[in-house]
Amino acid sequence: MPEGAIFFKSKMKEKIATAKLERQVINSMREYFEKEGFVEIFPPKIVRASGACENIDTLFEVWVDGKRNWFHSEKPHPAYLSQTAQLYLEAFTPYLKKVFAVGPSFRAEPGNDNRHLIEFTMFEIEFAGGFKKLLEYIEGAIYKVVKDILALPQKIKRKLELKKEDIERLRRVKPVFPKITYEKAIQILNLPFGSDISSKDEQKLIEKFGGQPLFITHYPNPLYDHGKEIEVEKFFNMIPDPKNPKYVLSADLILPTGGEAVGAAQRVYKFEELKWRLENSRMFKRLIKKGGSLDDFAWYLERGKEKSVPHSGCGFGIARILKFIKGEEEIKKVVTFPSNQENII
Repeated sequence: MPEGAIFFKSKMKEKIATAKLERQVINSMREYFEKEGFVEIFPPKIVRASGACENIDTLFEVWVDGKRNWFHSEKPHPAYLSQTAQLYLEAFTPYLKKVFAVGPSFRAEPGNDNRHLIEFTMFEIEFAGGFKKLLEYIEGAIYKVVKDILALPQKIKRKLELKKEDIERLRRVKPVFPKITYEKAIQILNLPFGSDISSKDEQKLIEKFGGQPLFITHYPNPLYDHGKEIEVEKFFNMIPDPKNPKYVLSADLILPTGGEAVGAAQRVYKFEELKWRLENSRMFKRLIKKGGSLDDFAWYLERGKEKSVPHSGCGFGIARILKFIKGEEEIKKVVTFPSNQENII
């Protein structure tokens, strides 16, 4: 019997509990957003570079019969497995106002650590509205997940393999989460401006704020001249803070043990600004080096030119939420079929 099959068989009880807990979390989130008037849609999973997050270099290319440019329009072009449904959700926002999607995110993450997978489930939302409401939606969804688990009969909690300390951790969660700006966070951590905040430093901040889920907001604007290259990199269409364009209206939700579980922002929606930010982003410069072009985003830009509204959105990493619920350091223990660079089933 193959090594992977032996491992899976020996861990079957644990895997069943994980599958049921994942279903519980996603069902809670679906109920929450459907009650709030969101409509579920089903974006594509084989896409152009418009299915990328900040890092083009972690896209999986789709080849057919050994051909990279199997996909034809007016000229052959590469295709990729989607990392995010964001831009596809944005396309529906002017018409449906509130939309969400649940599905896999594929990222060619190198190595084998306790935080990253090459495939994981994302729950993504987009809606016509602003930054304050976005944070309220995130709080509401996570708090509902927590309340629904706490309300389960003891018998069900045992089947989900939730320990006493897991339940106590969830009971401490309050409906409104503390919030600090990126500038305040790096002051607390004694880091230079522009630093990316490590997972270890995230947990230091969590401890300082009483072990609660914590928002870090207002990250540096990647298209602003900071006078130096900055490590932290955010998606090109995050809207600058009107009070201080050095920062963008963005937020990461950091969970105890789970780490960064939600990335969120209000979006740029005016066509000329959107196009300028895309063309001047680090992501786009890396795409050009890989042979891509503005044509990869043509459908998205045309959609923005045709109709757009002020809107915001985010992506919930379900495995990171499960890490938080279980108090588990190792991400491979909270997914049913873990995949990374060293293991694929």
